Amino acid sequence: MLIRPKSDYLEADYAGQGLNEQDAQRYQAQHGYNEIPETSEQPLIGVLKGMWGPTPWLLEAAMIFELLLGKGTQAFFVLALLLFSAVDGEIQTQRAKKAVGTLQRQLTVTARLLRDRQWQFQAARVLVPGDIVHVRTGDLIPADLVIISGAVEVDEASLTGESKAILKGKDSALYSAATVVHGAALGQVTQTGVNSTYGKTAELSRTETAPGRLQQLLFNIVRYLAYLDVVLAIMLVIAAVFRGTAWQELLPFLVILFIATIPISMPSSFTVANSLEAKKLTQEKVLVTGLTGVQEAASMDILLIDKTGTITNDQPKVGQIKALQHFSRQQILQFALTATDVTAADSVSTALTNAAVAEKITPLKRSDFTAFDPATKTAQASYTENGQAGKVILGSPDIVATIASVPIHFQQELTNLAQQGARVLALALQINEQPAIIGLIELVDQPRPDAVTAIKAIQSRGVRVMMLTGDTPITAQAIAAQVGIGSRIGTLADAKIAPLTFDGFADVYPQDKLAIVKKLQTLGLVVGMTGDGVNDAPALQRADVGIAVANATDIAKSAAKVVLTRATLADIVKVIDSGHRVYRRMMTWTITKLSRTAQLAALLTFGFIFAGFFPVSLNLIVFIVIMNDCVTLTLGTDHAWPTRVPEHWNLARLAKIAGIFAVVWVVIGLVMFWYYLAVARLGIGEISTLMFIYLIYSAMTTIIMTRTRDHFWEYAPSKSVGWVVLLDISLATIMAVTGFVTTQVSWIWVLAVIIIVVMATLILDRIKMWYYQKTGILGTEQKI
Repeated sequence: MLIRPKSDYLEADYAGQGLNEQDAQRYQAQHGYNEIPETSEQPLIGVLKGMWGPTPWLLEAAMIFELLLGKGTQAFFVLALLLFSAVDGEIQTQRAKKAVGTLQRQLTVTARLLRDRQWQFQAARVLVPGDIVHVRTGDLIPADLVIISGAVEVDEASLTGESKAILKGKDSALYSAATVVHGAALGQVTQTGVNSTYGKTAELSRTETAPGRLQQLLFNIVRYLAYLDVVLAIMLVIAAVFRGTAWQELLPFLVILFIATIPISMPSSFTVANSLEAKKLTQEKVLVTGLTGVQEAASMDILLIDKTGTITNDQPKVGQIKALQHFSRQQILQFALTATDVTAADSVSTALTNAAVAEKITPLKRSDFTAFDPATKTAQASYTENGQAGKVILGSPDIVATIASVPIHFQQELTNLAQQGARVLALALQINEQPAIIGLIELVDQPRPDAVTAIKAIQSRGVRVMMLTGDTPITAQAIAAQVGIGSRIGTLADAKIAPLTFDGFADVYPQDKLAIVKKLQTLGLVVGMTGDGVNDAPALQRADVGIAVANATDIAKSAAKVVLTRATLADIVKVIDSGHRVYRRMMTWTITKLSRTAQLAALLTFGFIFAGFFPVSLNLIVFIVIMNDCVTLTLGTDHAWPTRVPEHWNLARLAKIAGIFAVVWVVIGLVMFWYYLAVARLGIGEISTLMFIYLIYSAMTTIIMTRTRDHFWEYAPSKSVGWVVLLDISLATIMAVTGFVTTQVSWIWVLAVIIIVVMATLILDRIKMWYYQKTGILGTEQKI
């Protein structure tokens, strides 16, 4: 029978029976599940909150100004705009919460507990006070506990903010959501769920609320538009002074000018775009723990991938065993088993245990045992055999070679094994004197069947894939070359100096991954990273796109922005493509917002300077704002296609293309305005109606054009976008020909505006494509 390590003695030596299922169910009925219930807010409260904040305050101030000026109609429309924004925002927020809530419920945490005399794994949510729980290195404490036996070092940063490990022994309290850094212990549950010190669900299923790059850029857009408004407002005031226009006539237009700049639809559009992709990814078994996790994937330049468990199956088998001294293969395996935690579920322990069982080998009697520690890359065990004491060290060849004497043929044998891509363990034995390496053990772990295809697909999106591994450079080089990453493998020192000259890095400790991520980010790169272990959590948290793989620990999942639930790299491609779709939709929003706002503000300003009155009436300007925002609200649902290059937000570049649209539409609008006034000699009401439909028609075609970098007719919009665009055009046309809320005009004039807009659209579409080609950002549309 295999001798159990210390951590397993905890279970074997515990004399209690644990709760029975009847008692557990009774306690659960009394205390509830070990989770924090989702708090649901009344929709009315959400709507009222939507009317409180910087953006609503601007609208509310504008509404008050309109009332003070006696403009009741305009004030009513501003109120309608405010209510519409708040109600729609609440609807989209509830949808997003529902989508993310579904994902959070799938991020279940398991606990090892004693029930009906049987140690078993169950969902941590079923824990009740009185349960006996076994926690060990890498676990999150699932509930408040008091230690019965054993000792652990825990990180209580989630509670105190201090990440220093704290040693806890018998009778000490362990708090929910703390991390076990080292050791093992049995504990009795004292508090669960809302009664625990820190509810695990709130910690493990938290959403990332920090604004991402996209949101920050959108706020910058609003700031720039505000600058434009200020400049145009100054021009209007100067013109009004020279013309002797009363301030009472000018102020309402200034108010409306600023209303047109406010990004009323931005929060809803952003939420829709991200939650839609999060929902799609859920259906693909990819969990997004925060909506900002999707958008960052579009900009990802480099993806750092672990070798073991990500590129390879992490199901190694013992291959060749090289005895470097007078020991036999069986003796080498026996010594290795002595330094192995046979109850651990990690791949190396499983491989060694399976090999020993197959050859009917049992470990030596241990007097002390230290399980494998990723920080030292070694495991150690002291034993006694035939009255003679000894010590076994098992671990990374490079590390073991620094603490033990090395045989003559060590390096050659190591190279021969590693060149085939195998992971190699070194075994050292110490008897009275300095330890000496006595053997090498080959662990054969083949790349995943889909690894080559998935890595090629990721690279086809313009993302550079780099491999990180704790294995030797020779092993890393062989695997990286097999899967198409490359053969230039460096060390941590290389990564700190010139990381981009390598395809991956070997001999990397878990804590080194954070340093590599930071170094790449200092080079201005958007970094993605996969990880699975407790020590990967800081790097996953730091990475722009932290991805926890299917077999990741709870800590890694809680730190990542994206969690894969299937053992395939191909799902990362889906995350990248989703990010591209979000980027494309919000790029359309950005360009159209810039161009339409500049167009409207410039036409109002220059029209007043040239003619002494505004080309569009106040009532119709409010209609323009509402109708435009109705379309932009649906852009989050629009059809979008990923490109084969990372998308980096460049506000100056987007402002240029938006400026091209705005300048062309403004020039055409001013020519039309001059013609209606000087040649056709139409009345102010008729001019206002014709300029109104011109602004609506041109805004709708701008949205359709900016959706794609190719000809606008090559990619149809979504049904939502298409129907709302058609509705806006139809409503504006009906208003013009019937005189609803505006002065009636004839069909001839409306048809003339339609012809002008269609011709300008065809020309602008060609200009748009020329600009993208000239700037080198055309990108290849790829329909997935």
